[in-house]
Amino acid sequence: MDIDFSPEDLAFRDEVRTFIAENYPADLRGKQDEGDELAKEDFLAWHRILHKQGWVAPAWPVEYGGTGWTPTQRFIWSEETSRADCIRLMPFGLSMVGPVIYTFGTPEQKAKFLPRILSGDDWWCQGYSEPGAGSDLASLRTKAERDGDDYIVNGQKTWTTMAQHADWGFFLVRTNPDVKQQEGISFLLIDMKTPGIEVRPIITLGGEHEVNEVFLDNVRVPIENRVYEEDKGWTCAKFLLAHERTGIAGVAGSKRGIEKIKAIATTEMDGDKPLLSNPFFRRKVAELEMDLTALEYTELRTLAGEAAGKGPGPESSVLKIKGSEIQQRITELALEAAGHYGAPYFRGFGEGDNEHPIGPDWAHRTAPSYFNVRKTTIYGGSNEVQRQIIAKMVLGL
Repeated sequence: MDIDFSPEDLAFRDEVRTFIAENYPADLRGKQDEGDELAKEDFLAWHRILHKQGWVAPAWPVEYGGTGWTPTQRFIWSEETSRADCIRLMPFGLSMVGPVIYTFGTPEQKAKFLPRILSGDDWWCQGYSEPGAGSDLASLRTKAERDGDDYIVNGQKTWTTMAQHADWGFFLVRTNPDVKQQEGISFLLIDMKTPGIEVRPIITLGGEHEVNEVFLDNVRVPIENRVYEEDKGWTCAKFLLAHERTGIAGVAGSKRGIEKIKAIATTEMDGDKPLLSNPFFRRKVAELEMDLTALEYTELRTLAGEAAGKGPGPESSVLKIKGSEIQQRITELALEAAGHYGAPYFRGFGEGDNEHPIGPDWAHRTAPSYFNVRKTTIYGGSNEVQRQIIAKMVLGL
């Protein structure tokens, strides 16, 4: 594809920059700069502003509320929101279940759920992983049994991101235990306020309540909330995971991360020379930039393919592998730059009143970020599994 920006693209970029500068919430910027844990309303504030503008779902078809932007414009949008360090919109409704519903859902499901995903009125979570069924997702054991016009769901999900805020969840459940694993799974939309659902927090090494366990005890779900055919939910699951893996690449965010590292590495700390004067550290940064540039071109080709009507294929596995590994390398370099100031036990310790942590401000979150980003090579299908997909679908092995 032609990656040179046309005059129209440059005008669009200026429009985006102006919009962000004039509309991104100042209080949200303050919380980000301070490294505060963001609440549900913080995430929804920017979401609702974009919904009002009509820009909340650039990748959706126009008939369902998408923008109609070209792949280049979508790339520019991603670049500019990362450049401005805008908060990331929660992907579970917009990037995961939304596309599943408008692709496989009934007209009634589309009318009920899609407008509320766009508006932010419904917050979604993902019920895929289970204890013992993470990367080997097809071995899941949460079961759904028919009872008249309902399913009765029993089981446990884990690592359920932001489930403590969720209004709805999309769940993979086993509806037929007597067939091949992938052929006995259904895709259900479940109201998280339904009796029998319990959400228990999992506190991360960084101290955040981001992920949860979800227990389902005789949860009654109307059959009308099943997307696609019974026992054919694996089709929806694969479709959703392909979109999720593409989003995990996070090229624009990684570019922003490298910029921050370079800014840190060009300043002196504790009287020492800037880190970029060290040839070994400088080489690591240069190699990271080269790998990210290669990944960026792959993402652009993927966007061009989607514009031509091709859904994400095995290239989404390439994006997921390289994108997640690059994200981890960025946090490793940040922690290396922070040195002892990145030690987790320094977080929150201050000079008398505990309000001023030891060392430079940028160093305080390097260790928690490092630990948190270890997950990127696992979720969305582990990188080992993605390499198997590439070997089978691309290399024919």
